[in-house]
Amino acid sequence: MKFVKGGVCAAKGFTAGGVHCGIRKNRDKKDLSLIVSETRASAAAVYTTNLVKGAPLTVTKEHLADGFAQAVICNSGNANTCNANGIEIANEMSALCANALGISENDIVVASTGVIGQPLDIEPIADGIPELVASLSVDGSDAAAQGIMTTDTKKKEVAVEFELDGKTCRIGGIAKGSGMIHPNMATMLVFITSDVAISPSMLQKALSGDIANTFNMVSVDGDTSTNDMVTVLANGLAGNSKITAEGGNFDIFMKALNSVTVELCRGIAGDGEGATKLLECKVTGAKTLDIAKTVAKSVICSSLLKAAMFGADANWGRVLCAIGYSGADVDVNKIDVAFRSEAGEIAVCENGAGIAFSEEIAKEILLKDEIEILVALNDGGYSSTAWGCDLTYDYVKINGDYRT
Repeated sequence: MKFVKGGVCAAKGFTAGGVHCGIRKNRDKKDLSLIVSETRASAAAVYTTNLVKGAPLTVTKEHLADGFAQAVICNSGNANTCNANGIEIANEMSALCANALGISENDIVVASTGVIGQPLDIEPIADGIPELVASLSVDGSDAAAQGIMTTDTKKKEVAVEFELDGKTCRIGGIAKGSGMIHPNMATMLVFITSDVAISPSMLQKALSGDIANTFNMVSVDGDTSTNDMVTVLANGLAGNSKITAEGGNFDIFMKALNSVTVELCRGIAGDGEGATKLLECKVTGAKTLDIAKTVAKSVICSSLLKAAMFGADANWGRVLCAIGYSGADVDVNKIDVAFRSEAGEIAVCENGAGIAFSEEIAKEILLKDEIEILVALNDGGYSSTAWGCDLTYDYVKINGDYRT
């Protein structure tokens, strides 16, 4: 397996594009994206657990009921959430896109991201779709990735190549997510494409199984978005024997999918609103997987720890504090903690108590832009990883006037 270029266009039969249609005031920022498969594809999705859901999620769920889709259209700048005519607008987006592509509107995944509670005018979308369709290209993943960004400062795009039955297969993805990141299913918006032949039921099984240990283990600010959604389209053009059950090929597909989703998780966490550092908490030695996941997520969600990482302060007591209130069944007298980055690794706590360490060396380690927080529970054989970011002054600045 290897990483390749191309994002959502890396897989055979996919094109993508992105344009500025006028939803956003800044004409330099794309605000409408499209991904298209040349054939109908097996489709799977997971959606936010927030009771307040964006209208596009409701429409997409209806469209994917048969397990197939052929295109994804997404706008940024407006979430189309809590609008009286939200469903109508989402349906219109689907119909306009389907008509332009000459496919069924039931084969359209529709998504929106941006401000909640603001009316979404269909006119700029309708006016922009001809240009959007004309922009479709095998090199269009970059434009599509730009078109779904809101407060993101970096596009999130990745693809991998692997083999099934001697056939070259690919999975690629783009994502957006910077704030309101604390999902219980996925995170913000993620669109994944593949040319693997796989049944809709097995594709859903793969996605649902993966997100529990990837997107559900990301947190930027503790807020679960109303528009979180992850979708996967797999069109089968790689020519492998169709995956219809668990087994060797399914395991290979799962591994490739996980390679894509982990990279997107890291990209989202590292690009958290105002963030300067990617935090990765690795928990080992737990009695159960649930305990490992609970501890990792609690540590990565601690506002006090996030602030300490911003200041490059090796305040390991905040790690233990987060573990202590996590509700996980752990023996605090067995816990070891260390910090690691490209500058080195330093142990700061053993058996639940502080040990002597160099504050100067610790600071050098924590000044890097990717920090690993290593927690050894020393109580079992299970492990888990969670991703997050530091908490900075700029997070408050960004969200203090996000709407206005």
